[in-house]
Amino acid sequence: MKEFWTSMAFLMGVFAFFQSILHAVFPPELRFAVLKLFHRVFLCFSTYCYFDITEIDGVNTNELYHAVQLYLSRSASVAASRLSLSRGLNSSAFTFGLTSNDCLVDTFCGATATWEHVVTQRQSQTFSWRPLPGEKRSFTLRIKKKDKPLILPAYLDHIMETATDLRRRNQDRLLYTNSRGGSIESRVVPWESVPFKHPSTFDTLAMDSSRKELIMADLKDFAEGKAFYEKTGRAWKRGYLLYGPPGTGKSSMIAAMANYLGYDVYDLELTEVHTNSELRKLLMKTTPKSIIVIEDIDCSINLTNRSSKKLASPYDLRPTGGCGAEDVHAAAKTMTLSGLLNFTDGLWSCCGSERIFVFTTNHVEELDSALLRSGRMDMHILMSYCSFPALKILMKNYLGLEDGELGGDTQENCGLLRELEEVIDDAEITPADVSEILIKNRRREKREAMAELLEALKARAEKRKKERGGSSATARKKSLDDEMEEEEEQEKRALESPKESGEEMDGCNGKEEKREED
Repeated sequence: MKEFWTSMAFLMGVFAFFQSILHAVFPPELRFAVLKLFHRVFLCFSTYCYFDITEIDGVNTNELYHAVQLYLSRSASVAASRLSLSRGLNSSAFTFGLTSNDCLVDTFCGATATWEHVVTQRQSQTFSWRPLPGEKRSFTLRIKKKDKPLILPAYLDHIMETATDLRRRNQDRLLYTNSRGGSIESRVVPWESVPFKHPSTFDTLAMDSSRKELIMADLKDFAEGKAFYEKTGRAWKRGYLLYGPPGTGKSSMIAAMANYLGYDVYDLELTEVHTNSELRKLLMKTTPKSIIVIEDIDCSINLTNRSSKKLASPYDLRPTGGCGAEDVHAAAKTMTLSGLLNFTDGLWSCCGSERIFVFTTNHVEELDSALLRSGRMDMHILMSYCSFPALKILMKNYLGLEDGELGGDTQENCGLLRELEEVIDDAEITPADVSEILIKNRRREKREAMAELLEALKARAEKRKKERGGSSATARKKSLDDEMEEEEEQEKRALESPKESGEEMDGCNGKEEKREED
């Protein structure tokens, strides 16, 4: 054993001796050149190529590094053995990441890509205006050389798009409203925001399933239609008009659309916008993947009469009929119908992509036809009174009825459901009124709550029937009164006609007698 350690000490001494000679004979530049040559020879015979993606590129943050980190977090929670866990600002989800020197294998278009997270300690730095972190973090991508031209550009684009989508879906959605008071130039920020926490979804929305599926398919086609809109030369936007009586779920529909697509919502208050220029600036400050909402457009501003010669109010969007200096000066300080049309379907509407415009109204007949055409309001959605399929959704939401109970499988509920189906159309009740009835009875037994709802619907249907009967009687009475007035007018004209004829005859006889005397 002693001889072994003696031999090891001798060999180490010989190695140190030759190393000192090597350092003395060969300068550092030559040694570096030899190592670089060996490295190039190794790469020539290697079947792989390597790419380093550092966290900090010089003094700027490398966006690709964070995109890769977020992209790999999808499969890191399953494939890796040691993970780092984080949660970003304004994010509702946790993010898994690779720890130091851990590897993860990914596939793209049939090719294999190996990712390694490399973390090393940074050397002590001298004085700097922007201190760097103590650790140097980077990702190393290893792919086969034959796959480099096949997957590299498309793979990186795929990583960036996926990371952007994940970041948007993980972050809390926001509800924006335009700031109040003064002109837009005097405001610190044109839009003020709060977290958007509306729980409405298409599953809980009281509407026929076929109509919901049609709307969801249209929204999905729009969100995935970037290539289509670029191919056809159209701006990547779409307009929806929600119309119907109050309480039919127009606001809930907007929230369901936002939750389905993961978009932010901009609630535009038109009465706070004074000029067309302010309207354009507000549009420029909105972000892609957003829904711009103008609720109750028939109530907030006047869009009906297009033949008026003067602007009735500061928010009257009716174009002027004259060309006087006063009219031009007033129009310059007022938001006009033309400004709103350009906002929804003009050149300025193309300054961003993937936007949805949603208008709501209770009286669609009062809107200008220019607003209703395709390109501004592409899809018109009638939010009508509660139907039987919508009623079953509401009972499932508020009473917790299962699909079997709603389908009439149980004998107890079969009769109640049949009566509810018969009376719901005659009641002409909104989903909001049905929800209020169910909220009041949600703590009762399911059958008792359904019976209470049935009684309320019957009373509502009877009331509607009396209103329709009264309206018919009033209409008939008005028709009879009109007929009587018309008959009186005819009799009056008949009585006046002979008198006028007699006067004319007397005049003619007088003229004849006068001519004879002459």
